[in-house]
Amino acid sequence: MGSEFILETRELTKEFKGFVAVNKVNLRVRRGSIHALIGPNGAGKTTCFNLLTKFLTPTSGQIVFEGEDITAEQPARIARRGVIRSFQISAVFPHLSVLENVRVALQRKLGTSFAFWRSERSLHKLDARALELLRAVDLEPYAGILAVELAYGRKRALEIATTLAMDPTLMLLDEPTQGMGLEDVDRIRLLIKKVAADRTVLMVEHNMSVVASIADTITVLQRGATLAEGPYEQVSKNPAVIEAYMGSAQVELNGAH
Repeated sequence: MGSEFILETRELTKEFKGFVAVNKVNLRVRRGSIHALIGPNGAGKTTCFNLLTKFLTPTSGQIVFEGEDITAEQPARIARRGVIRSFQISAVFPHLSVLENVRVALQRKLGTSFAFWRSERSLHKLDARALELLRAVDLEPYAGILAVELAYGRKRALEIATTLAMDPTLMLLDEPTQGMGLEDVDRIRLLIKKVAADRTVLMVEHNMSVVASIADTITVLQRGATLAEGPYEQVSKNPAVIEAYMGSAQVELNGAH
């Protein structure tokens, strides 16, 4: 199994023309855990995600995955290692069916996604696995529906299914409950807990009730630097964290259940 930490960053730093967006962040994500990255707007959370998946190149520092330095690797190589990210804005093909969306992701995993000349019949062998993934996210009854017709929360569940189709070892979720009503938030929260049973999840999330109920470890960022880290009970009582969130309408640190 290797180290107990599946992912580590060492003094990870990103500067944009003199502005330090991520400042010497040392992140350690324990294998098999749900690790949440939180912080006020502009704290550097999404920039941190972009560095981990190499959509941005670090100014300095190291990214270590499964004990190997992946700092210089290209995004496609990192994805092949099993570091798979879902985005803040739902990224599904709206005019494909729910089943077809998952099938496309399975094709990507097989490396046949550019084989457009193949007959559709040849793709049906992927249907059983696609339906299995839809069952895992409670979308099997919607398999034949166009993705565009799904309610917002179910679109996000579909995105989680397509992420799962890529067989992630480490799943990065960027604001999975953003813009959702309470019922959808609860569905996605339970879904994340379910899919995290046999993999590691690193998530950026604003909703403190979600973070409080499912995260094993929380890292709080402020102005690009680590402000605090630990379980919710400990982090939520940290005076520096409370001060960082004072006046923020987005979160209520001690109001989470």
